[in-house]
Amino acid sequence: MFCGHFGRCGGCTYDIPYEEELRGKEAGVLEMFSRAGINTGEYLGAVPAPNAQEYRNKMEFAFGDSGKDSGLCLGVRKRRSFYEVADARTCTLVDSDFRKIAACVCDYFADAGETFFHRRRHTGSLRHLIIRKGYFTGEILVNIVTTPALSAPLAPLVETLTRPELAGRVAGILHTVNSSVADAIVCDRMDVLHGNSFFHDRLLGLSFKISAFSFFQTNSAAAELLYTAAADFAGSSTGTVFDLYCGTGTIAQIVAAKAGKVVGVESVAEAVDSARENAAANKISNVCFITGDVLKVLDELDDHPDTVILDPPRSGVVPKALAKIVLARPSNIVYVSCKPSSLVRDLQTLTQQGYRVEATKLVDLFPRTAHIEAVCLLRQV
Repeated sequence: MFCGHFGRCGGCTYDIPYEEELRGKEAGVLEMFSRAGINTGEYLGAVPAPNAQEYRNKMEFAFGDSGKDSGLCLGVRKRRSFYEVADARTCTLVDSDFRKIAACVCDYFADAGETFFHRRRHTGSLRHLIIRKGYFTGEILVNIVTTPALSAPLAPLVETLTRPELAGRVAGILHTVNSSVADAIVCDRMDVLHGNSFFHDRLLGLSFKISAFSFFQTNSAAAELLYTAAADFAGSSTGTVFDLYCGTGTIAQIVAAKAGKVVGVESVAEAVDSARENAAANKISNVCFITGDVLKVLDELDDHPDTVILDPPRSGVVPKALAKIVLARPSNIVYVSCKPSSLVRDLQTLTQQGYRVEATKLVDLFPRTAHIEAVCLLRQV
């Protein structure tokens, strides 16, 4: 057993050799394709993650206890439990800096007499600790999430966290106030206690500024492999590429070097602001980003796409949006999926509407979990 909390903690699904885990996930995806009658085209295999442990660049730890009368604990929520958590000090999905920071924060609040937020009684102040780290830069962003009832001063904790005892460098320490009674991370107010409200990481030679709540792939090293596959499938063209559901514009900026023009569409305004800022910092001038729902924005665009890149949420592409993409008749569609079952469903629609799957590659971004990413290239028949 690689972790003493396995089976109780909600973080990991597998406790078997990684090679066996990857074969199982690969077989599951290929079975989905087969059952749906979808040809994979040229199958390029399942690419393993560069690291099977300590790969996560973001972790949302919860405050709670480890059992009745155990005292304050900070870690990953246990399965089927409201309050019990598996201690973060032994989590093997994150690197040693995360474990050191979590231990420091938990010990400080325990000594100060603070208690975790009780979801039924609505008492206590401590909710979550979010740690993010640039895999390639070493920059760390620490976000302490509490209710307004927090009474312990944070200045001594900040002083401790900024001592040079970490492999990385603390770029910012934040305090997020969340007064919601729901067990969700909601930002009513954010205070910058130290440094910045953002950090930086790099992917494939490009720099990305990442804010506290903005999306960025959780496994940076494996994300490079995923985005390289997507860029290879997109190929080179002097034409226009649509990057739909573009998030902070990572893929759009990566494929821009081999495209005439790239148009990114994303519904989250903060993500679009980050995409524009990062593109300017990377001196990429042939990309533009539009805030809006893909379904509506497609009606407003004058450009005709030669290639469409789809990187939708886990639920896949909304059927009406998929129909509009088909009407645009791009020569190529590159579909990046974090949920293969949604991918297979959408591929059934696309293959019925005049597209053929030319190639498929799997990339594992989440070792020890059941998730695996898939990338497909489709061409107009």
